[in-house]
Amino acid sequence: MNFPEFVRTTTFRWAAVAAGAFAVFVLVLFGFIYWTTDHYLVARSDHVITSQLHAMSALPLDRKRDVIEYQLSEDPRGVQFVGLFGPDGSRLAGNLDGPPSGLKLDDSVQSVAVQRSGPKGIETLVVRAIGKHLPGGQVLVIGREVDEAIELSKVVSVALALGLVPALVLCLAVGALLSVRAERRIAEVNQRVQRIVAGNLRERLPRLATNDPFSKLAAIVNGMLDEIETLLHAVAGIGNDIAHDLRTPLARVRLMLERGRTNAGTLPQLQLVADKAISGIDQSLAITTALLRLAEIENSRRSAGFGKVALMELVREVGELYEPIADDRGVTLHTDLAHAAIVNGDRDLLMEAIVNVVDNAIKFTPQGGRVEISLLRCNAESIVRVKDTGSGISEIERDAVLGRFYRSDKLRSAPGFGIGLNLVAAIVKLHGFRLTIHPGPGCVIEIASPDQNAGGEPGRGVETAPARRLAKYARFQGQPIEKSNVP
Repeated sequence: MNFPEFVRTTTFRWAAVAAGAFAVFVLVLFGFIYWTTDHYLVARSDHVITSQLHAMSALPLDRKRDVIEYQLSEDPRGVQFVGLFGPDGSRLAGNLDGPPSGLKLDDSVQSVAVQRSGPKGIETLVVRAIGKHLPGGQVLVIGREVDEAIELSKVVSVALALGLVPALVLCLAVGALLSVRAERRIAEVNQRVQRIVAGNLRERLPRLATNDPFSKLAAIVNGMLDEIETLLHAVAGIGNDIAHDLRTPLARVRLMLERGRTNAGTLPQLQLVADKAISGIDQSLAITTALLRLAEIENSRRSAGFGKVALMELVREVGELYEPIADDRGVTLHTDLAHAAIVNGDRDLLMEAIVNVVDNAIKFTPQGGRVEISLLRCNAESIVRVKDTGSGISEIERDAVLGRFYRSDKLRSAPGFGIGLNLVAAIVKLHGFRLTIHPGPGCVIEIASPDQNAGGEPGRGVETAPARRLAKYARFQGQPIEKSNVP
């Protein structure tokens, strides 16, 4: 049998399960109400006939007859049964021909079968009755038909029919509506995913202005697509960047070798040409090494090397390492450690990031300028701030300087590859920190991290190796390091 498509969906099936559970709950609830009400009505009826029996037992014989006749005359529904019998079993008053068979005359309420003459002949009914021997050998029996329970069951049945069935239909209709709605959204998502697979990376999943799971999932997927698009654009442009930055040193090396082969006539001249060629090749290798290092950091998703890092000790070490270099260049280097901070991260990578920022600050600060390295706390963050008095970074270039191989036109002659700040951004992103560049005259760069432990004991268990670390980071920058500059 072919059912509509929405009937086979999980949403509709769960709606049907919910409707079935609701129906079972309603049936159990109505059954409990019926049982409780029936029990209450029977108990109330037993109490009434017991009270009547005790009241009539205390009356004189004539008075008993009058009360019985009056009571029966006030019973238009015919649910009451009363019988007053003599010692010989003859009926003295009431509408019972004789004591019901099986009724114990022990002053207790019981369910018995009674016979009553009516328009349709003799009827046999099950009633609640109580009987008692009276003084003088008389027997008094009072009974009551508990037909309220039967009427109640009819009312319950009608209520179930009028309430439960429409409720079930409504639940199924809502399930069908939700299924159709989900199918439409999935179909739209599928169409857009197909366009994305076909190569349209600008396509995004539809997101409604609601807080439903579909919208949350769409937001997550759209964020992932944004990141993928950024990475693909970066990958697409990296080839051009590499070709552009490697072409110049390689072309220079080729030109040197070609001229050396043609013009060099002595061994010293050939050695000079070879030395220049080796220098150009070293520059190309340095660019390749920088790219591999950057790829290693960007592709790293492991935090195995993370631990507690004392920023005060790390910043102090960077200041001590670069102080002689700043003096050689006529730049004043000032270190202000106003905050003792402990952060979670990789010490070597954080060292590399701070070294790159400080190196750029000293490199692009003119002679007689000033570079300040500060460690401070602001808004529950530990901030490493590097400020210089150089030409600064303009508002237009603030985002561009974080790209690979970006070199400002006014700084083309400066040493370096234009990859330092891109490396800093990758390290900051890996740690979940915040990198801020303040544009304007004089560059201000901040690396902010959540402050985990202020006032601790910085420097405990921190390994220091000034000469080795300085040489390592300077080699990455492509700068020569003189032994006299190493403290």
